[in-house]
Amino acid sequence: MTDNNQRIGPLTQLTEDEQMLKDAAAEFADTVIRPKVHEMDEAAKLDPGLIDMFFDMGFMGIEIPEKYDGGGGTFFMGILAIEQISRVDASVGVFMDVQNTLVNNAFLRWGSEEMNSRFLPQLATKKVGAYCLSEAGSGSDAFALKCAAKEDGDAYILNGTKLWITNAAEADIFLVFATINSELGYKGITGFIVERGMEGFSVSKKENKLGIRASSTCELLLEDVRVPKENILGEVGKGYKVAIETLNEGRIGIGAQMIGIAQGAYDAALAYTQERKQFGKAISEFQSVQFQLAQMATELEIARLLVYNAARIKEAGQPFLKEAAMAKYYSAEVAEKVSSMAVDLFGGYGYVKEYPVEKYFRDSKIGKIYEGTSNMQLQTIAKIILQG
Repeated sequence: MTDNNQRIGPLTQLTEDEQMLKDAAAEFADTVIRPKVHEMDEAAKLDPGLIDMFFDMGFMGIEIPEKYDGGGGTFFMGILAIEQISRVDASVGVFMDVQNTLVNNAFLRWGSEEMNSRFLPQLATKKVGAYCLSEAGSGSDAFALKCAAKEDGDAYILNGTKLWITNAAEADIFLVFATINSELGYKGITGFIVERGMEGFSVSKKENKLGIRASSTCELLLEDVRVPKENILGEVGKGYKVAIETLNEGRIGIGAQMIGIAQGAYDAALAYTQERKQFGKAISEFQSVQFQLAQMATELEIARLLVYNAARIKEAGQPFLKEAAMAKYYSAEVAEKVSSMAVDLFGGYGYVKEYPVEKYFRDSKIGKIYEGTSNMQLQTIAKIILQG
């Protein structure tokens, strides 16, 4: 594969491997996922058969090395796949996004060989993962968490509650952040691998959401859950590094989800304006409509370049914190704006569930909220540029 430091040509120029994965994801989204979108949104649940197909297609372990039964691909390839899936259904897009950019990446960077040999083949082929950081009192202030871990011989006993956990209903492997000593602040935070079926662990309330409804978002309860020390990811007291650095990568994944939403909304609006007739001609022939389409296309392209640039920089091993924050912030703005304009262009039809754009609009809102709110992204960007 081409060295990203020596890449020549536009950011959207893809290698053969990247193009193949993008095409496979796009075809899968259009032929397999699209017929299920409305039903899954109404039921607020992913089709179980679809989950199996995601593993069969290799979409759940794109970066996992082949020695662990993964695809042996790159971070950028994962971003391309997330974008194409989200173009059809952002609920399914975030399902694979969390697996790839958060859970798998955390293992790949921080897991020992013994741990990765145990868990990565499962994550690549059959088991869904979930990333468990948020709590009732720790959202943007992520390290104010109260979930506690007390050492007990060869294990730690975990007690607490986690909220807003994506993939919780489907997951078998949970990366749970807890503190070994609240007085240590962020230096007490540690990452634990909790497995479904451990005594005292349960998936509780499922949230009834505005958008990405088929994606499960649940509360987790931990009541004297005994987690063996070999299930600690990274070092004791260094979980804050795992959390922060993994979320930085995850923000690029959310950026990919947002440009996928914007692309889906734009495609629907472009087709509709050429079919809809008013005053004897297609509404796309009116200059005011043309200007709106041009604005949508331009802002979508800017957002895509920001996301791709952040992914390329990350993949090249260079600092990418500012670029990731910019990509997430701006792509979320564009997804909401483009999908809203699409609703406008559909008129009354844009407001009903028979047409796809109302769902794109609902799905877009989450981009400003999860994996770091827009205000937190702006704070990060400002801090970096002011430091020079």
